[in-house]
Amino acid sequence: MRGAYRGRVPYTIAEQLPTAPEVLRPWVTGVRALSFTRPPEETFVRLPEAVTKVVLRVTADGQRDVLAVGPRVRASYHEGKTRVSCVELCLAPGTARPLLGVPAAALVGRVVALDGLPGEAARRLAAEMRWLDPREALPHLAEVLPGLLADAVDPSRTALLRAGVDALSVRLDRVPVQVRNVARELAVSERQLRNLFAEGVGVSPKHYARIDRVRTVVTRAADARWSELAASTGYFDQSHMTSDFRSLMGVPPRSYFAGLLPALSPCQAGPRT
Repeated sequence: MRGAYRGRVPYTIAEQLPTAPEVLRPWVTGVRALSFTRPPEETFVRLPEAVTKVVLRVTADGQRDVLAVGPRVRASYHEGKTRVSCVELCLAPGTARPLLGVPAAALVGRVVALDGLPGEAARRLAAEMRWLDPREALPHLAEVLPGLLADAVDPSRTALLRAGVDALSVRLDRVPVQVRNVARELAVSERQLRNLFAEGVGVSPKHYARIDRVRTVVTRAADARWSELAASTGYFDQSHMTSDFRSLMGVPPRSYFAGLLPALSPCQAGPRT
């Protein structure tokens, strides 16, 4: 039986910015411009996400906030937003501490003002972003961000972390590698690998892999049987996939794709310190 996927549209995308230019890719994996121009017809779902982001948010009354948004270890469900626009920079693994002045683990589940963080680069970036038009974001950041971070990132440590992230991520042509095998391949201990992930990703290697697998299930459910999906994403079996999905999403896959979602919670509107 195939996953009965019903596509959710949690926001109206007013403009999808181009792929991040090459000059930004050492530090930014993606840039999005999102506009919540009307209440969506369905629940606004925040999927688990092992990514730290810098977000420029503009509300209907013109208020502008530049925020650091930490990784989310579980999904949350909210009523639809309206009249809010955002530009999101998804930071590459290993970028959080050099840019923000704190390890990614310190931001898990948090939304904070970017200029309130200890990193000098964070304060400068907040000043650069605050008055940007979304259409100007990419070219301007391509000029500014490399100068803020060029000497701040440890290349060897970052390369090691990103190799670990890649090995633990689901790909179309392979299933992810087990954490102990990744540590062995990178010639580090599992403890060293956990420390790398805590600083540069925000969650442990095991939890990163869980988040990545569950997000893959969400995106591939329309095209595969449950058992096939479980095997291709690295689960022992369908029961293991269901248990993991329920733990991170709050409901099992069949309920999620049938629209039987957990109770809604208020959507966090502002920085929390």
